Amino acid sequence: MDPSLDTWDFSPLISLWINRYYIYFGFAFGIGLWICLQIVIRKQDKNSQEKSIPKEAQDLMTNGYISPHKKEVFVSGVKIFYGSQTGTAKEFATILAEAVTSLYLPVAIINLKEYDPDDNLVEEVTSKNVCAFLVATYTDGRPTESAEWFCKWLEEASNDFRFGKTYLKGMRYAVFGLGNSVYASHFNKVGKNVDKWLWMLGAHRVMTRGEGDCNVVKSKHGSIEADFRAWKTKFISQLQVLCKGEKKSCDGNCKKGKCESNQLISEEMELGCHTQDGLHQRDPEEEELFESSSEEESGTEDHQSLTSVVDVEDLGNIMNHVKKEKEEKTGLFRNTMKSEDSERRDMITPALREALTKQGYQLIGSHSGVKLCRWTKSMLRGRGGCYKHTFYGIESHRCMETTPSLACANKCVFCWRHHTNPVGTEWRWKMDQPEVILKEAIENHQNMIKQFKGVPGVKEERFKEGMTVKHCALSLVGEPIMYPEINRFLKLLHECKISSFLVTNAQFPVEIRNLKPVTQLYVSVDASSKDSLKRIDRPLFKDFWQRFLGSLKALAAKQQRTVYRLTLVKAWNVDELQAYAELVSLGQPDFIEVKGVTYCGESSASSLTMANVPWHEEVVRFVRELVDLIPDYEIACEHEHSNCLLIAHKKFKIDREWWTWIDYDRFQELIQEYEDSGGSKTFSAEDYMAKTPHWALFGANERGFDPKDTRFQRKNKSKNISGC
Repeated sequence: MDPSLDTWDFSPLISLWINRYYIYFGFAFGIGLWICLQIVIRKQDKNSQEKSIPKEAQDLMTNGYISPHKKEVFVSGVKIFYGSQTGTAKEFATILAEAVTSLYLPVAIINLKEYDPDDNLVEEVTSKNVCAFLVATYTDGRPTESAEWFCKWLEEASNDFRFGKTYLKGMRYAVFGLGNSVYASHFNKVGKNVDKWLWMLGAHRVMTRGEGDCNVVKSKHGSIEADFRAWKTKFISQLQVLCKGEKKSCDGNCKKGKCESNQLISEEMELGCHTQDGLHQRDPEEEELFESSSEEESGTEDHQSLTSVVDVEDLGNIMNHVKKEKEEKTGLFRNTMKSEDSERRDMITPALREALTKQGYQLIGSHSGVKLCRWTKSMLRGRGGCYKHTFYGIESHRCMETTPSLACANKCVFCWRHHTNPVGTEWRWKMDQPEVILKEAIENHQNMIKQFKGVPGVKEERFKEGMTVKHCALSLVGEPIMYPEINRFLKLLHECKISSFLVTNAQFPVEIRNLKPVTQLYVSVDASSKDSLKRIDRPLFKDFWQRFLGSLKALAAKQQRTVYRLTLVKAWNVDELQAYAELVSLGQPDFIEVKGVTYCGESSASSLTMANVPWHEEVVRFVRELVDLIPDYEIACEHEHSNCLLIAHKKFKIDREWWTWIDYDRFQELIQEYEDSGGSKTFSAEDYMAKTPHWALFGANERGFDPKDTRFQRKNKSKNISGC
């Protein structure tokens, strides 16, 4: 044997062989760890790549390959609106359209005279269009004839709480105004207003308003044509960037509600900052207009502007500090000095007048007002009327909504006007005569109707009918029954062959007992217990519950048509069915209107939110359960659009047919006989009832829509349903 073999040591090899399974396991673990690390690294690279291209589609098709990436559209087209008197704005619109076409974008030129903002403007919120408005200022700062209706609609909408500050949120727009600086006080007033009103409704300004000046001496670029070309160049440049979905960040030097830097937006961009051209500085007056808003719109009663109205009950914490100032700027406060108590003041103070006028009221004298109801506008255009049309046959386009007293004795949580109207428990103001109030109310109402002449969609026949007032809804705001001469006012209405629908908040039982016959008398029954009534209506009277019950008892003694009006507030008063049934037996009304509360926007005066608004199905369920507890009543009619149902006493159901409508001509005959007899010849609710049409009944397929409604006809045509 070779002696060199004795020097070899095989023990390591033997050891490796014996422990070979551990070695295999180590290799396998290492390879597995390496594979896991590779997967994690690749996943991170993929995520990083996705973040770098956020708009790229990543969907995988079922056949195993990735579909082509779809390019996101940031601007779907441009709509150019013009309001022209001499043709200049129309010519500019054509020039701008040619420039937009060069960007391969769809473009439409629209004459504002032929445009219906009520139906179409809100569509621009989601259309991804950019809207350009070329509007001229005419004599005395008024819009041109073609843009008059659009501007009026825009102004009313911007000051109407039902639209709110987010109504046009998502809409993108730019404005170019045409004017003449020779008329300095009205220079480009229409352009400024359109810009402001769109902004107030939540639309986003993509660039600073342009101002064309016919006065070549003061024109920034030498002529109005040159002014327009400069604005057009900036607009096209801005449009190019918008098409790419690019935006510039704010430079941080923002004031509340606007941004000093130029910024461009995509659909997802926050609309709080507003762009401003560096070459153009806003004048102080315009800045104030953009920053200020009415108390009613902003809901910030804790930070009141100079035009806000403070109720007397809210002055306690600040009276010692700013009493003198508030006496000048606010509508009502309780005077502590006896000598001042005896003085009669105007109910409508300058601050109150400004606040109510901004809300669209036409104020009359020192304590009355009239306002055009949206249902009046609707029926003028051949569309449906309000629920009173469905329930009682009122012609909404011939109905005047007014009040002889803007003051109220409640501060309801669902107040439509966020308490901008005055409050009080007794009449302590100067008093206007009923003849003056009625005359001016009709004149103001007719003037508002006249403004609809030539408006797109308005039916000529209904426009002519609307000029003659046939119905009067004394339910605008406040407490009409507080007016000391309410009976004389009602008599004047009836002498003019105008029906009377009077609403009271059930705090004046003596006045209800003394009230002369009306076509229909309403009492608001917003709660069925003392505690809930205090929380919801927030009455000013200390003995409010006794007054409430007394008002219902007084209602039971009335021989004409009487109505309970129940406003359902979810989580507040929808669980008091048995108590409501007891109140029905107390007042024995002819009808019970049950309506879901209308959300009026945020306000520090109320804690209500959209969560307190019941669904229509919930209102129907409440009504069904209530009817089960009052055997003399049944569900008669329904107006789904208003979230409202009518419960009627069975005496109005004759031969299985409902007679809830009113024979208005017969009522006028009866009231004339009543007056001629000195009040000795009375009449009852059944004496002037009329048959209810089938489409108005509860459960009808039409759900309260009048078949004369043009929208109803289109709906039936599309569904191949014949109207009844």
